[in-house]
Amino acid sequence: MTASDGSPDVKTRKRLRRPDALARKIREQIVEAGLKPGDRLPNDWLAPEMVKVSRGTLREALKVLEFQGLITSRSGPGGGVFVAAVEPGEAIRLLDNLFLFKPPSISDIYTLRKQLEPELAASVAGHLTETAFQSLQSCIRLYEDEPETAEQEYAQRLAELDFHEELTRHCPNPILAFTCSFLLSLLRDMTVCRSIYWEKNPSLRETGLHYQVRLLRAIKVGDAELCRMIMRGHMIEAEKFMLERAAMRGRSAEEPTTARTGDVSI
Repeated sequence: MTASDGSPDVKTRKRLRRPDALARKIREQIVEAGLKPGDRLPNDWLAPEMVKVSRGTLREALKVLEFQGLITSRSGPGGGVFVAAVEPGEAIRLLDNLFLFKPPSISDIYTLRKQLEPELAASVAGHLTETAFQSLQSCIRLYEDEPETAEQEYAQRLAELDFHEELTRHCPNPILAFTCSFLLSLLRDMTVCRSIYWEKNPSLRETGLHYQVRLLRAIKVGDAELCRMIMRGHMIEAEKFMLERAAMRGRSAEEPTTARTGDVSI
């Protein structure tokens, strides 16, 4: 529950463990003081007698902040506790765990991808450096040739996702970039998606190449609306394919059971 100003109410604060409450207080102090990554936390923030907690509580609070990626400790001369920057990849790994046992559906993910990835593509139109453009082209080159083994086929599927991941690295909107990257991470984690990626499907590779080559051309000339249109079509086709393959895998998994039941009844 929250108070009218949006802050946690008194009852919620009372339910917090003392280390968690102290960790929250230190986080707020970091924000209020305008500290940046690499800045050292003032000694009086870390003195048990100043914050009126035991040394054990203080140690636990610092462990909480370190686990969250907000601080780092250094020993020796010039050591101490310093503000740290949370890396997007670390944050995404934590969020992945949120859906570890109750993963979203393919439709859930593509509902967002169809809305967000067209905007992602439009956001980089006409703004990529030559180096960034070459990075995207390098992703495509990994699946231009026909794969010779199942392992190569799987690697090519992941390279297609890497193309989208590379787009997020150049997006000027950090929230849009993070969200799109998170959706890609969810796809990589889904068991059904991994199984589909292992399947041999030359038409899927050709379709992906077609969309991404067109998209690169639109990005290079700076046509944001065309980028939106191409990426939206790409996402619609990708969702259709993934749902069809997932349904086929579901039916094939049921067929052996049906056959055995028929044998018994005969």
